[in-house]
Amino acid sequence: MPLQVPPAPTPALRSVLMALGSPTAVREAPTPSLRNAEGPVTAELPLPVHVLDRITAQSGAVTRLTGWRFMIRCGGRSVAAAETVLTADGWAFSRFFEGPYLASTERALHQAETLTQPYQPRLLSVPGLYMLALWLHGNHAADGAEDHPAATDLLVPLAPAPPGIAAHTPHRVAELLPVLTHRVTPVPLLGSPA
Repeated sequence: MPLQVPPAPTPALRSVLMALGSPTAVREAPTPSLRNAEGPVTAELPLPVHVLDRITAQSGAVTRLTGWRFMIRCGGRSVAAAETVLTADGWAFSRFFEGPYLASTERALHQAETLTQPYQPRLLSVPGLYMLALWLHGNHAADGAEDHPAATDLLVPLAPAPPGIAAHTPHRVAELLPVLTHRVTPVPLLGSPA
């Protein structure tokens, strides 16, 4: 079943296209693949990036939208990613980057394409674990900027994943959230060292 990619805000896409059209922005980006790309580049597959703020017993995972990430493609392959952030003046280009999450995101998206249920792809960042996951939201018609993970949504940890969490293995939110909660909850100190 094809993924239902949410539309990015027009100003977010426009800011990425302006950056791609800027020789200075591309030349100064820490992305050799983008700087060396020959031929036209395109911004594709916009994914909303949500950050996991906290996990509560009442509402589960509490997230907030922090940006939109676009895959930058040239010659049929991804050469970089571009990220936008919401500022007081609206959506603005933030940065170009490359690295392991680029290929890992593509791999997870290809895996998700084979699922029978339609999903809306998003990215979920778990800063306390230095973890990024493809979040497959079951409400594929939802606004990509809103909602929180439902218990039946899927999370696919991207590589590199934290120790003990298998990359590219889909987990229901209800199964993975307790593991994440345990990992990000600080252990109380029992006393001071002697």
